[in-house]
Amino acid sequence: MIDSVKRILPNKSTLQLKKYNRYVEKINELEETYKNLSDDELRAKTDKLKKELEDGRSIYDIRNDAFAVVREAAKRILGMRHFDVQLMGGLVLTDGDISEMSTGEGKTLVATLATYLRALEGKGVHVITVNEYLARRDAEIMGPLYEFLGLSVGLNVPGISSADKKKAYMADLTYGIGTEFGFDFLRDHMVTAVHQKVQRPYHYAIVDEIDSVLIDEAKTPLIIAGKMKPSANLHKVGAMLARAFKADVDYHFDPETKAVHLLDDGMNKIERAFGIDNLYDLEHQTLYHYMIQALRANVLFERDVDYIVHDQEVKLIDMFTGRMMEGRTMSDGLHQAIEAKEGLEITEENKAQASITVQNYFRMYPSLAGMTGTAKTEEKEFQTVYGMDVVQIPTNKPVAREDRSDKVFLTKEQKYEELVREVQDVHRTGQPILIGTTSILQSDEVATYLDEAGLSYELLNAKSVEQEVRLISLAGQKGQITIATNMAGRGTDIVLGEEVAELGGLHVIGTERHEARRIDNQLKGRSGRQGDPGSSQFILSLEDDLIVRFARDEKERKMKSLKTDDQGQVTNKDIHKFVDTAQLISEGSNYNVREFTLKMDDVVNDQRKVIYEFREKLLVEEDILSLISKQVPTHFLHLIDKLCPETVVPENWPLERLENEIQRSAPGTAPALSEKSYEDIEQLKADVLSYADEYCARIQSWSEDESLQLKLRQFSIDILDKLWVRHLEMMTRLKEGVGIRQYQQEDPLRLYQQDGYDIFQHNYAEINKEMVFMLAQVVKTKLMKQQDKEAESNV
Repeated sequence: MIDSVKRILPNKSTLQLKKYNRYVEKINELEETYKNLSDDELRAKTDKLKKELEDGRSIYDIRNDAFAVVREAAKRILGMRHFDVQLMGGLVLTDGDISEMSTGEGKTLVATLATYLRALEGKGVHVITVNEYLARRDAEIMGPLYEFLGLSVGLNVPGISSADKKKAYMADLTYGIGTEFGFDFLRDHMVTAVHQKVQRPYHYAIVDEIDSVLIDEAKTPLIIAGKMKPSANLHKVGAMLARAFKADVDYHFDPETKAVHLLDDGMNKIERAFGIDNLYDLEHQTLYHYMIQALRANVLFERDVDYIVHDQEVKLIDMFTGRMMEGRTMSDGLHQAIEAKEGLEITEENKAQASITVQNYFRMYPSLAGMTGTAKTEEKEFQTVYGMDVVQIPTNKPVAREDRSDKVFLTKEQKYEELVREVQDVHRTGQPILIGTTSILQSDEVATYLDEAGLSYELLNAKSVEQEVRLISLAGQKGQITIATNMAGRGTDIVLGEEVAELGGLHVIGTERHEARRIDNQLKGRSGRQGDPGSSQFILSLEDDLIVRFARDEKERKMKSLKTDDQGQVTNKDIHKFVDTAQLISEGSNYNVREFTLKMDDVVNDQRKVIYEFREKLLVEEDILSLISKQVPTHFLHLIDKLCPETVVPENWPLERLENEIQRSAPGTAPALSEKSYEDIEQLKADVLSYADEYCARIQSWSEDESLQLKLRQFSIDILDKLWVRHLEMMTRLKEGVGIRQYQQEDPLRLYQQDGYDIFQHNYAEINKEMVFMLAQVVKTKLMKQQDKEAESNV
């Protein structure tokens, strides 16, 4: 088996496969032994292997036996036996790498090997898929196998109760959607009591379709938002102004990065409209935010591509599947800006209360692995961000699909005319056809051309997942024509109908190169599963989005030397290299966007860790009084730095004001600072810290008061959450402002890091101050009650 792939795989992969092949041989040697075990004896192996781990053996010591157990159990329970290449895939997963396996090679069964092994450690394994349908399907199909072996299986999907979630997370294996695991992490850091948390510490995760989850979805962070009243009039004025703006006069749009920023004329129009002098003044930060969101809504978001209007509501579209994303809205007023653009009623704005990027969420797993049919082209990113290698696993049977050279036409119209001719020719033979598109709009365009030609078809267009899966699974039937977005029904095999193999299998037509080669490869991989025959053909034009966005200048230069035939097909031999180059530019550009997004979030991520660690202490510590008391000296020193800087001579220090501030922060005996004369700052700090120690010692006697501790816990968490939300909003505004300064030839990341650090320092000091003030109010109330009691007893 290894010899047959040496010629097509790079040396590194060949060496890795040689290593894995040795393990496969050892697992195969165990097959006869496990085959002769009774069901009870086979089940008992789970407890035996767990005991070996408890006694100090590692997962690698027991891996061969664990894989042999799973293979035998799968034969008995599922009627499936792992192929040797599937065992290889499982070995890659246990090493924390990515197993690249072609469509139809049984990745779902591969996952059972590594999940069983890592579940024996008793710390929980997460199996992550791209949508709810696949999570449910895989849990239902593979669940009986794990249960036979004595392991519990949980399902984590949106909409289930906290109790069900907690139960799912406590299971040995938990299936679910990546975003839901991420949102649960954020929600767990918003609870007000420890028992409300649903997750336990992370251990090991396998991500199916890992390139979709960790790369395609990585541009957009996970955000939990709270509702706030929108400035409807401001949104409407912004929409009106944005409609009147002209490209390259009022604003500049970069088609490659899909970024937009105001030019001087645009800023002048906004300043005149609102009667202000400088839009970039700090006091106009909110106005700038609303105006830039109006501009983004107008320029970057296209109706029926990025969103649709359904029942007078803006519904976002998943760019990869073409489905409506129910219940999902954009935050920071962008959703409302689109509503204003479309003349709809302005809904409440979403204000971020917690957020994290996909990358920073998954990097929290001590061990992470994944599977996909297409990851090698993104291996550098997987290595850099997650420390994972991509190992290409050979197919169980040789690939019999014929991938034909792209046909490139001058115009979109010529492209679609050729597509109709191709569909007619292939359809006459009875061979099924799958037409892959990049958006709903393009799906409708293709459908219109097929309607005019009198061809009947199935159109996958923002339908439910179940309907999508059903139609995709039927796409291999004789005479079937299916139009679908490139990613629709991902994870579902297209099984060939009767007689189809003899006709040549499934014929895939791509109508446009995607922004990444791997998504083109996914489309091609729909055909030719498990050694089936099949074919693929991409039909492109020089008006396609990929060329317009990433190779506009190169195209203009090339137009002078282009040669075409009567139907508009470009005949220059180097046209394929030109298209490939545009796609490589696209991949590089998208990688840079994801890298920049991650680096920006790394700044907030460091801050998030500090806040979440402090919040965890507020939740779990029994003596909250002592925890908050520790903030008092810190706050006092901050007051000294603010009111008595070393640049001011001691005789000019406002000691009376400092005294009042300290009295306000720590009620009781005032520290008579104004009656003393100080020679240096250290002397002042020593007196103030001495007073802080006296104050904290005095109130420490109340630590046995449970109602006081409960009150302090609730108030402290409220303060932290309120100021953290405010901080996130300030960081968002900073990011927008940094974007402006980027065009002044300043490094935006460095500015964001520096200014973000200053903002965090300031806001963390505010958290300290608010908690110290809150403690002072509680202390004051308690002292007054004590005084009232003493007065009553004296009477």
